This record gives sequence, C-alpha cells and structure tokens, in this order.
Amino acid sequence: MFTKGVASLFAIPFVAQLVFAQSCTRSYTVQAGDICDSISAANQVSTYQLAVVNIDTIDAGCDNLMPGASICLGWQGEDCSTTYVVQLDDTCDGISSMAGVNSTILYMNNPQINEDCTNIYVGEVLCTASSVQVPPPPAGGSVPGSAIPATATPANPDDDLPWCD
Repeated sequence: MFTKGVASLFAIPFVAQLVFAQSCTRSYTVQAGDICDSISAANQVSTYQLAVVNIDTIDAGCDNLMPGASICLGWQGEDCSTTYVVQLDDTCDGISSMAGVNSTILYMNNPQINEDCTNIYVGEVLCTASSVQVPPPPAGGSVPGSAIPATATPANPDDDLPWCD
C-alpha cells in the first residue's frame, strides 16, 4: 500500500505535464546558419508562432539555435501555415489588402505588431490566415517574437505612407 502511494505521488507531476503539454504538428531540424526568420519563411510559419511554440527553447534574440536540434513549428489547432514575408515599403494595411484579410485578424494572428504597425521589418514572417490560427501569447512578460533583430531593416523606415508621396 505504501509503495503504491509513493509511486502515485511521484507520477503526479509527469501526468500533469502530459495533460498540459501541447501536441507539436510540425517540426524542423536546425541547420548551420539558420535564423528564426529563414526557418519561418522556408516552413510557412510566422516569426511570432515560431517564438511562442519554442518559448522554452529559443531565446528572445533567436541567437541560441543549435544545429541538429529539433524545434516545433506549430501546435495542434494553433498552427498558421498561411504566411507572408515582409518586404521593403510594406504596411499592415497593404499586407491585409494583399492577403484578403481584415486588419483585426492580421493583428490577432501577429500580436507582436504594435498599434501603428511601425515595428514590422523586412524578412519578418507574418501569419495572413483569414481566421485566428496562432497560439495566444503566454501570460506575463513580453510578447514572443516582438524583439526586432539588431540587423533588421524596418519595412517602412521613414514611416512614409506610400499614398502621401
């Protein structure tokens, strides 16, 4: 009786971990020279989603990728594979229009974008699905994927709106 009780106590954390663990639907093996944006672009996963599903694996600057490591690209029921790679002079309105989605859905699928859409950068991969398909940001702290790489080029560097030229 005592042994079963002790074994049950030790099993509780493992069972709880299994119950709360997300099911990875797609994975990728990191290659030498990979960066988060290149992985995202090549595998149709947004920069934000890659950061969220690997929050315990990939750091905020995405500078700890290890060749040979397996990372998750999406979770069951929260896996956006409809993406767009940001180009120079892109705006959120332009991306929404091009993708045929309203701006509310674009922002909900990409919560790292600020209200004025001034923090998107060339090479960033956005989810452009017509419904919300990404996991929500974790509670507390900053939104994963919101750190802009130091070498990134802003999509609209002078905040110049194309129709105001």
